[in-house]
Amino acid sequence: MSIDVLMPALSPTMEEGTLAKWHVKKGDAVKSGDVIAEIETDKATMEVEAVDEGVVEDILIPEGSEGVKVNTPIARLAGEGEAPAPAAKGEAPKPEAPKAAAPEPAKAAEPAKAEAKAASAAAPAPATAADGGRIFASPLARRLAEQKGIDLAAVTGTGPHGRIVKVDIDNAQPGQAKAPAATPSAPGAAPAAAPRQHMTLEQQGIPAGSYELIPLDGMRKTVARRMTDSFRDVPHFPLTVDIEIDELLAARTKINAMLEKQGVKVSVNDMVLKASAVALMRVPEANASYTPEGIAMHKHADIAMAVAVPGGLITPIIRACETKGLAQIAVEAKDLAERARTKKLKPEEFQGGTFSVSNLGMFGIKSFASIINEPQGAILSVGVGEKRPVVRGDKLEIATVMTVTLTCDHRVVDGATGAKWLAAFKPLLEDPITLIV
Repeated sequence: MSIDVLMPALSPTMEEGTLAKWHVKKGDAVKSGDVIAEIETDKATMEVEAVDEGVVEDILIPEGSEGVKVNTPIARLAGEGEAPAPAAKGEAPKPEAPKAAAPEPAKAAEPAKAEAKAASAAAPAPATAADGGRIFASPLARRLAEQKGIDLAAVTGTGPHGRIVKVDIDNAQPGQAKAPAATPSAPGAAPAAAPRQHMTLEQQGIPAGSYELIPLDGMRKTVARRMTDSFRDVPHFPLTVDIEIDELLAARTKINAMLEKQGVKVSVNDMVLKASAVALMRVPEANASYTPEGIAMHKHADIAMAVAVPGGLITPIIRACETKGLAQIAVEAKDLAERARTKKLKPEEFQGGTFSVSNLGMFGIKSFASIINEPQGAILSVGVGEKRPVVRGDKLEIATVMTVTLTCDHRVVDGATGAKWLAAFKPLLEDPITLIV
């Protein structure tokens, strides 16, 4: 039976890697612990050791291949009962000698000594920990440790499952002390090595039966994955300003009076959407997305608005928002939000976008910072408008103030660009007439 060698996950977040080099070829015999390949991730190059014994039947992924997904078969070993690969055709397994027919002592001694001498010269003996347990280290790490006089028991491994690899030896100093090892668990105790996000609530101290578990639906899983990826992978930072909106509220009252006969009602959020789009046109470098090939500069401001729906949230998009009037934006926003809550949006109505607006002001939230909705370069978080004391000249007065926070993808929108965008956005709300001129 053949055994597939799979592309290993060398870190909890690894999804793919580059198969940099093979150390074996078709027909080679390997045993557990042999280094068979080198894998490159975005952070390091690590050795891969064989887990099973056998003969290399086939190399499925050639060295130098990029973007190899984790758990993809990269090689195949001939298992028990199978004929070895053609390259090993001439090497027939030697039958085991009967126990009674022991070799002549004088003749057997010399080969045994020579074999032991060769083995000791080829690789250092497996190291053991202070408690007598085996220390897991790659063969290369063992050789380097022996050459540098480093005690493997004093080195903390950073490879898979705590294995000591080359970089650990490079960073180690002869005679260094290792951090005290954790006390071995009592028989039957639950292992404590699993990352917290993979532990059950019971393992984290919450008793079974004290909660009701609601299964994750597709939307919640997608939101969790996308937000986790964004928060982890996108270098982001917030910029916060206060905006006085008394004139905005007065203008909104007049606009709604004009639109009353049409049955249209403009909200503060509609005016924020419009102002965001206009500001993106005035500071086009903020209307951008990061890609591995370059920075994508968008021609239109496609504004996504965060809508809370049962089981999560969704961000329907008002396309080319900068070209539309407040009445049209109000009608589209209301329609998109209603269809979002009933799950009747088409994929093109919520996928993509160049910028997002998330408004929690209706819940009384003063300020917050949102997670970037990739591939967008920024997202605006809008808080509640409330009466606050403000200083004008030497006088203390009362104004309606709203706090907004712009979260920026630093790969695209740096601090100066984000500040320029806020400088263009703020007067659009403080003096709404500028929205139409």
